[in-house]
Amino acid sequence: MTNLRLALRARLDRLSERLAAMEALPQLAALGLLSGLLAGAVIIAFRLVIHLGQVAWLPEGQAESFETVEPWLRLAVATAGGLVVGLLLQALPPAQRMVGVVHVMERLSYHQGHLPLRNLLTQFVGAAICLVSGHSVGREGPSIHLGAAAGSQVGRRLGLPNNSIRTLVACGTAAAIAASFNTPIAGVIFAMEVVMMEYTIAGFTPVILAAVSGAVLTRAVFGDATAFSVPALEMHSLWELPWLVVIGLVLGTLSAAFIRLLRASSAALPKVPLWLRTTLAGAIVGLLALAVPQIMGVGYDTMNAMLLGEVGLGLLLAIAVFKLLATTLGLGLGLPGGLIGPTLVIGAAAGGALGVLGGLLNPGQASSPGFYAMVGMGAMMSATLQAPLAALMAMLELTGNPNIILPGMLAVVIANLVAREVFRQESIYLALMRARGLDYRNDPVAQSLRRVGVAAVMERSFAECAPQLERAAAERLLAENPRWLLVRDEERPLTLLPAADLAHALSESEAPVLDLMAIPARRRDLAPIHLQATLQEALETLQSTRAEVLYVQRTTAPFIQRIYGVLTREAVEENYRYR
Repeated sequence: MTNLRLALRARLDRLSERLAAMEALPQLAALGLLSGLLAGAVIIAFRLVIHLGQVAWLPEGQAESFETVEPWLRLAVATAGGLVVGLLLQALPPAQRMVGVVHVMERLSYHQGHLPLRNLLTQFVGAAICLVSGHSVGREGPSIHLGAAAGSQVGRRLGLPNNSIRTLVACGTAAAIAASFNTPIAGVIFAMEVVMMEYTIAGFTPVILAAVSGAVLTRAVFGDATAFSVPALEMHSLWELPWLVVIGLVLGTLSAAFIRLLRASSAALPKVPLWLRTTLAGAIVGLLALAVPQIMGVGYDTMNAMLLGEVGLGLLLAIAVFKLLATTLGLGLGLPGGLIGPTLVIGAAAGGALGVLGGLLNPGQASSPGFYAMVGMGAMMSATLQAPLAALMAMLELTGNPNIILPGMLAVVIANLVAREVFRQESIYLALMRARGLDYRNDPVAQSLRRVGVAAVMERSFAECAPQLERAAAERLLAENPRWLLVRDEERPLTLLPAADLAHALSESEAPVLDLMAIPARRRDLAPIHLQATLQEALETLQSTRAEVLYVQRTTAPFIQRIYGVLTREAVEENYRYR
């Protein structure tokens, strides 16, 4: 059994070394497929828990039918749900309360995609309680966290290099979006555009396979229908293009309001206990739902009615305003839900309302309100997330109609420009990260360095030796032709020097014992780094420790550290320069 374990470990070491240089594309593709299946299974479980929880208490066992519940019960359940979630979160350590897409991006930026399992459980339970009790939050943000964490766990359990773990996080993200909306292409684009914020050729293959596997798995359980029942939608005339510009202007303004309100509510009541804030959030949702119950829950049933043109102008306007308030206040006060779903509902309601107004201004010539609801949905999502390509792909896959792309492109671009240039709003996720004092480090140098693991660049031509060497031992050591000598005592490495300096000392001295800490040599200060690390981590370690060289190590047995190679600052900088 021990030999088998050692052989397996050796194979994983060889795989890790190849993955560090992104050379093992078939193996990474297989891992992407595995991550997609695991993420898909987690999302299926998440959706089932939400569905069964709602069916258990809503009238006639109809999920999402909050409109049929007595007003006092809507208020009571939403408030109680906020209280339960708050007490649950209050009992956890602060680090374990971190959930959602912002948490995923933070772990990618500062922890190389290592997503803790405990936070996954917090997200699963907390978001499920929120959605079952009718809070105005989405399931897509939690799904992204769950899927990304599933991909991260695959890489961490196998001990893969961090650059590969980052790719598997993208795989889990893509699978989660594909499993939520049944839109695999949008899942791939979302993972690259919103979460990773970069496109790599090597990353596309595993991410695509993950999105496909996640979508296939959920189709096997929930069927192949998309998230919404979308009728045939198309623009009737090019004369509607100016009205689409108006829609882009309105939705860009609405998205900027959404971002500002969410940031403001996130900073509100900082000294109030968390459980009290989430209870207040639940009460606010319940009170708003007394007037407009359609804002409760994910709201996809209401969105289907909007796309079919079955919702009147007054209700559309009320949903847009009340949903925006309920979502920003609820999430800002600490509810562990998502914001993508609510932005879709708000955008569809605002777009549908503008579609009705367009029909009144131009009777018989304007497209259906459902058409404008779909365009508004894409524009709101794009402007809020600053993700135009992901929004357009979602519109294309949800409608199955390429005719939606031309008008969608116009509205999406205008909305993005208004939110970004007129109101100076960046992506909601980046804004929330900055509000926490964090930054998504995504400059070209960081992008290049974190794609490569230290195992791909480290120098393996080295020999470990004691500080004092007898001449015979020194000669035997040099006969192995190492480039570097890693001098260490019984506890830790002390310094690194070129083997040529030892050879020179042998030729210049007749001493029977050579002290490698005293002979003329170019000794370099050392610092450790883990074998899983990326070159970005290596550069940060070199800068923080002011070391000249890193020795690459990993624990192979309890209290036993194996050194695999050495990495100089010059090797890190040269690797970036030639990429």
